[in-house]
Amino acid sequence: MLPSFELCCSEFKKYSLDLSSEQYDKFDKYADFLVKYNENVNLTAITEPTEILIKHFIDSCSILNYIGIPQNSSIIDVGTGAGFPSIPIKIMRPDIKLTLLDSLAKRITFLEKLCDIIEIDAECIHGRAEDIAKMYEYRENFDFSCARAVANLSILSEYCIPFVKVGGSFISMKGPNESPTDSNNAIELLGGNIEAVHSYSLENDARIIVEIKKISHTPTKYPRNSSQIKKKRL
Repeated sequence: MLPSFELCCSEFKKYSLDLSSEQYDKFDKYADFLVKYNENVNLTAITEPTEILIKHFIDSCSILNYIGIPQNSSIIDVGTGAGFPSIPIKIMRPDIKLTLLDSLAKRITFLEKLCDIIEIDAECIHGRAEDIAKMYEYRENFDFSCARAVANLSILSEYCIPFVKVGGSFISMKGPNESPTDSNNAIELLGGNIEAVHSYSLENDARIIVEIKKISHTPTKYPRNSSQIKKKRL
């Protein structure tokens, strides 16, 4: 499905990433299963092999160039969809303890089957972030939360920061058209602080990774329900 191992290694190297044959095999199976499953369940608009390689896999793994993730860290991917960015990161870093959260049952079914096919361990949860984040076993229980989504950063922060332990981080992958500092008020209310904004280029398209440090506990009233979040940003 993917281009050859040699070509994929070359593309990974362009972004300062190394790729082993074992990792390539997992990415190849991932791409193949994604495209086949996508025929019946809408998971991605990107189905051309080289575009999957760069726009999904390498883009997701770019986090590893900018965020220091200690060994055996726990990560929850909120609204993970087809598993981006966290499953590619897990392929590169098998030590990570991964939890995948999505509100659509069909996506969770895909993710469970995918994890079996590429032989990775991950907990797959079907539910809304605003509900799961109120549950004792998940609230402030992760070293990192992450999201690769188009929603405004203040909205994403309300969904994602409550999952993070004090001292952990929320990692948000964004396009260049939003100023992260516009969400400072929401981030501070939720117990976070913008630690860094990392800029990079993917095929000449500008990208940013916003690293938000959790510096204090999130007040129990957050996250609000989805209608309140959409109606009025923090």
